[in-house]
Amino acid sequence: MIKLIVSDLDETLLSTDRSVSVKNREWIQKAKQKGIKFVCATGRGYSSIQGTLEEIGLKNKSGEYTISYNGGAITENKENRLIHFEGLDFNIANQLFQKGLSYDVCIHVYTLDTVWIYRIFDGEREYLKGRMEFTLFDAQDLSFLEGEEIVKVLYVDTNRNHLNEIAKDLESITKDLDVSFSSNRYLEFNKKGVNKGNAALRLGEMLGIDASEIAAIGDNLNDLSMIKAAGLGVGVHNTVEEMKDECDIILEQTNDEDAIAEFIERFVL
Repeated sequence: MIKLIVSDLDETLLSTDRSVSVKNREWIQKAKQKGIKFVCATGRGYSSIQGTLEEIGLKNKSGEYTISYNGGAITENKENRLIHFEGLDFNIANQLFQKGLSYDVCIHVYTLDTVWIYRIFDGEREYLKGRMEFTLFDAQDLSFLEGEEIVKVLYVDTNRNHLNEIAKDLESITKDLDVSFSSNRYLEFNKKGVNKGNAALRLGEMLGIDASEIAAIGDNLNDLSMIKAAGLGVGVHNTVEEMKDECDIILEQTNDEDAIAEFIERFVL
């Protein structure tokens, strides 16, 4: 029996217009009424998804939770109480940033309260519109962030092949990091062991829920860890091809066709 549903946001729960469909909202509430936890798991920060939490009736609620920064943080939704945090060592974050300067990519640096962006381009600005707020910077190192908690660093390029090449080029310095891809535009770097899968298992343990009672739903490779860790790993119909074989179920519907509602209706309730 599924007691905890952990769902990715972008290209999974959220439609292309960045909203949660009426049908998805209805079935999430039906699951909640049966005592089933629904947890958003995102690469973004928890502060940036408050609108989504409000849409699905979980904003500022006690006993409801969010996994953010690809598993770097677990928060209780009531007042965004931080329960668990794991960030990057400053020197590693700074090294990743400086390496990124040599590539023709946009760079994001995430702290707990700010997304810092270097070399933004119009397409990325449009993609982020309605998703998150950010602060631009043009420094050549991250010394201005020394002493702050840095959660992750990511590179942006809509050319996935270029990101693949970068990932291979950086293998010598990222072997002790968790590296993932998301949204067909991001190459993400977290502390080793920080991923959505470990965060889902940690939250399940906190709630007394076994891995076999967790369902994880996603669409891209930064969801793979939770797809594999959960008792039931689910891909929406628009899941990237290289992850489909890792899923126990591939849904018939895409993120624009009420995929979450389909899952809850067919496999949970």
